[in-house]
Amino acid sequence: MFAIMTVLTGSASAATVGHYLFAWAGDADSKGEDFLAVIDADPASPTYGKPMASAASGIRSQQAHHSEYWMPASQLLFANDHEAGKTAIMDIRDPLHPRVHVTFGDLDGFSHPHSFLRLPNGHVLASFQVEGHLNHAGMGAGDMGHEGHEMPPATDIGARPGVHGGLVEIDDEGRAVRSASTADPGRPNDFLMAYSLLPLPDIDRVLVTNSPMRGEDRNGRTYQIFRLSDLKRLSTNDLDPGNGQYGEINPEEARRAPDGSVYIQTLGCGIERVTAIATDRPRSKLVWQFPGSNCGVPTIVSHYLIESVPILHAIVVLDIRQGDRPVEVGRTTINPVIQPHWTVYDPVTRRLAVTGHEEDRLYMLTFDERTGALAIDAAFRDVDGKTGFNFDGKTWPHGWSGSAVPHGVVFSR
Repeated sequence: MFAIMTVLTGSASAATVGHYLFAWAGDADSKGEDFLAVIDADPASPTYGKPMASAASGIRSQQAHHSEYWMPASQLLFANDHEAGKTAIMDIRDPLHPRVHVTFGDLDGFSHPHSFLRLPNGHVLASFQVEGHLNHAGMGAGDMGHEGHEMPPATDIGARPGVHGGLVEIDDEGRAVRSASTADPGRPNDFLMAYSLLPLPDIDRVLVTNSPMRGEDRNGRTYQIFRLSDLKRLSTNDLDPGNGQYGEINPEEARRAPDGSVYIQTLGCGIERVTAIATDRPRSKLVWQFPGSNCGVPTIVSHYLIESVPILHAIVVLDIRQGDRPVEVGRTTINPVIQPHWTVYDPVTRRLAVTGHEEDRLYMLTFDERTGALAIDAAFRDVDGKTGFNFDGKTWPHGWSGSAVPHGVVFSR
């Protein structure tokens, strides 16, 4: 299926064949290092679903968390350990010989980055949870604590009534280019802890969601609009509470729809639709409520929104052609135990990769773009013979042996 391509690794070149899935994972016992696993993602390959390579990051595993969502053109992939407050940029220009390009921690006075989105100039725009620094003295618990996402209490950020974070533009050498705070003098008591973001270059905007990773903090209910060209904050906006349940609580990932609107998934398992983003009065509407909480990373493919719903142990597909009136068109239960979290789509093979909350297995699903139908890809099997890729009890190519928990995953280009 895939032709030979030439890739550059420093000053050397190598011939590589294949299509791969890169999984960012951490030692389940928090004793080893976070690492990048390379898995064969070519359905026509005899080693489909098998491990091909791996590389340690040099970061001791505390909470291996987000990677980029899509493979950048540079093939220098950002991935973080959120609790450690450290990020590795992994060089995968030669996918079968991945290596660390550079690592970094706090930048421009901001700590604990969460999400990484590419800008037209090739740089990353990252959301940082806190302006200042957090000491890690213990775990907190909150009313809707981000299961598997908690951060330790802030012991050195002062007794301010609100906590804010920021945005930092970063080059591929891990250097800060510019930054902006999410602090809003008009809302001093809000917890404006930047969770994720979505650059919208065509309208010169960035949409930022505010949701704390620390379980002890008050819940977030806001999104902010920044001007992309100079990172000036333009507005801080409340999400629509809808029927007053909890669908607006803790906004997380934002994804743009074909009609230009933005859909935000919340930890409260709501889907908020934001319109009029380029105006001085953006509007949000709660358009869907899934059951339960802890819903995770969504994906938009064509006019479908794909969402992981842990309480259902399922991936659910919504048709969003009607804008604020989505319609469910598909649902696939992965298994009765796993709580799915991260979803990412591969347009090359028309498949969806899924990881879960603290789960040791990664799954692959097929997706029909005509109907929105999902199905488990039974051909994607690890060496244990079971469906999915097993991260438990392995001897990894980079020499480490142990069980790992995957989080961010991304397909090769």
